[in-house]
Amino acid sequence: MSKLTQTNSSAILLNQKNLCSLPHNVKIPSYDRSKLSAGIVHIGVGGFHRAHQAMYIDTLLQQPGSEQWGICGIGLLEGNRSLAEILKKQDYLYSLIVRHPDGKVENQVIGSLIDFIFAPDDKQAVINKLASEQTQIVSLTITEGGYNFNPATGEFDLSNPDILHDIANLNSPNTTFGYLTVALKIRMQQDIAPFSIQSCDNIQHNGAVTKKMLLAFIEQCDNELYAWVNENVSFPNGMVDRITPVTTANDIQYLAEDIGVVDEWPITCEAFTQWVIEDDFCNGRPNWNLAGAQFVTDVTPYEKMKIRLLNAGHSVLGLLGSIHGFDTIDESVNDPLFAEYLRVFMDKEVTPLLEQLEGIDLTQYKDTLIERFSNPNIKDSLSRICLESSAKLPKFLIATIMENIAKNPTQPNIEFATLVIAAWCYYSDKQVNQNGQSLDIQDQMATTLNQHASKTESNPLAFLDITELFGDLNNQPEFCKIYKNSIEAVYDNQLSIKTVMQQVIDSKGL
Repeated sequence: MSKLTQTNSSAILLNQKNLCSLPHNVKIPSYDRSKLSAGIVHIGVGGFHRAHQAMYIDTLLQQPGSEQWGICGIGLLEGNRSLAEILKKQDYLYSLIVRHPDGKVENQVIGSLIDFIFAPDDKQAVINKLASEQTQIVSLTITEGGYNFNPATGEFDLSNPDILHDIANLNSPNTTFGYLTVALKIRMQQDIAPFSIQSCDNIQHNGAVTKKMLLAFIEQCDNELYAWVNENVSFPNGMVDRITPVTTANDIQYLAEDIGVVDEWPITCEAFTQWVIEDDFCNGRPNWNLAGAQFVTDVTPYEKMKIRLLNAGHSVLGLLGSIHGFDTIDESVNDPLFAEYLRVFMDKEVTPLLEQLEGIDLTQYKDTLIERFSNPNIKDSLSRICLESSAKLPKFLIATIMENIAKNPTQPNIEFATLVIAAWCYYSDKQVNQNGQSLDIQDQMATTLNQHASKTESNPLAFLDITELFGDLNNQPEFCKIYKNSIEAVYDNQLSIKTVMQQVIDSKGL
């Protein structure tokens, strides 16, 4: 995180002592933080968690009776060191900058995070916290890649060196699964009720995926614990939504210069937020519904709607926009052609696969997505949108292609999504946009993606040979025909990506 280089001389340092001295236009916690206890331990305290789950708890804490639901954050990676230092310095307080499409900005201080343990410095402290009877929920935002599954098969990846380390050294773990396992084993042995494990990541059936992956890990270590966890631990599914761009130096400067608050790691987010939670907890839960969340018996259709429309929509704009030369999501969607392309993709290729949900108007939902994406005050970078695409696209986009092929094998509705896959190939191969500017590609599979994509000009289907991502798409004749046409167009130096997009729109008679 870039630190503040200059400040308003009268700006106030954010910490507990100074809370009541902050400017009146900054909302501060109305509750007594000294009375909070951490019933929730959260692994992966990134921007999204701080804009979403921690915000919901902060809202809930404004009402009396929820003091046991404070949050203790856990940082497992060395890269979390700066965050750990800043949060400790600020008494675990941080600013949330909420930016509306009309330019309105709301500033508030979130107080629900009351502790943070940095695992590389003290693994035992993390284990002790997870094993503590006080801990009732362990929640996760560890990104799609953190769940360690093969994207094509959905099975746990036992070849991961960190996983192999944890299996052999369970009392000195490195991974989320290692820490969860050793803590649950202590609770089982000491006859302490287990905690619920709540994924807050953008993965369809995130609770079920978490359970499957954790049990696959435990199966390698302890059969008795496997049976106990399988029978006693709850893994509620959930659908989460709030666009949260990476914090920039400008956000820090804005708070200091315009608002008068010195916060070294504030969070910026949009005004929209949504959280749909399966009501399945084994050891109590907060009344998140009182803070605006929705409890349901089945999250599945809500997850599918969000992942196939919002998350896939992000990838559509992110990959095509990156190749064109856009830097942010609002730049992309404010281009009329990109907006039309996205809307037709959502209407023609995704919506026919979705259920009608009570209380959800899909047309209105898609209208709202376009408005959210076009928010000029949320400068969400396309490099962030495209981050770890190999972990995202199988669920967000490739699943839609496969479902449409299964629905109509001879004439599947897949042209718009297929062009995005071809664009991903070009993106992974050339690693520059059509203006020759370098792209910031961050993906655990970046080398593999590049190796296969770089063979495309001699073998148009080479990218599809990454079967852990694409499954058997290279054996689907109708997809391969459309994909080859898309590759030919994207790789044609005489055609801009916008021209190719327009050709796809025109080909559908739109």
